[in-house]
Amino acid sequence: MVAESAVSARAAMVPGTALTNPQWLGERIADMGISWGTGNSRVAGTLWWCMAASSLVDPIATAYAEGRPAHVPELEHLRCEIRPDGGVERVLPVDEGAGQDAAAAGTGRVDTVMSPRRGHSDSGDTAVAPPVPEVADDRAVGPALRKSLGRIIPAVAEVSGAGVASLWAIVADTIGNRALDAGDAEAGSRLAREVAGRLPVPRFTDIGGRTFVRRISCCLVFEVPGCEMCTSCPKRPPAQRHALLSELAARR
Repeated sequence: MVAESAVSARAAMVPGTALTNPQWLGERIADMGISWGTGNSRVAGTLWWCMAASSLVDPIATAYAEGRPAHVPELEHLRCEIRPDGGVERVLPVDEGAGQDAAAAGTGRVDTVMSPRRGHSDSGDTAVAPPVPEVADDRAVGPALRKSLGRIIPAVAEVSGAGVASLWAIVADTIGNRALDAGDAEAGSRLAREVAGRLPVPRFTDIGGRTFVRRISCCLVFEVPGCEMCTSCPKRPPAQRHALLSELAARR
């Protein structure tokens, strides 16, 4: 559906604080725009944030759903694996990311994340991160995630032109979807309530025996040449969206 970019490079690991660096963000969002074939920075930035937010909250929402302790998502204690198209593939605690880097160095190999959309990525901020704190109880996770999101979202909005409220809404829907993927929608709601601040609590709807996130955010993919609106997009007429989700539920 989307043509592959001619620009390519190896994936890189960068500190979590890179997500707040306007110059670095601008370069990665531009990479994403090249990969998707759009010169609209608001669209490219929104698509980039959809992927980055998912990578940021996925391990936390999954841990909540599975009843495991989650790492405390302070940016200084995180590392991000950046895909060749500029997207954030994974967000890891510093010790886990460093261990993977060391393994790659020991074999003389640098892993490349393969993606149908290829862009390029620089290493970004190379500051040495402080020691990783021990995993705390859930009471520390929500406030830490709120603080990290409160640092990242304004920077993404400034660089891309996307609205701050729309970027927070993307996080809410993402938390809901990642919790659903892990089998416990309520865990997503609990995490969102603990984050609170400007973060809405994800909403869910049951259609055809399946539970879906009742989205409040739009990824803007339909503004990319050759792409269509998502099945669950909140910009679709409600009846049309319900019919499409019913068809999707029947197929799975």
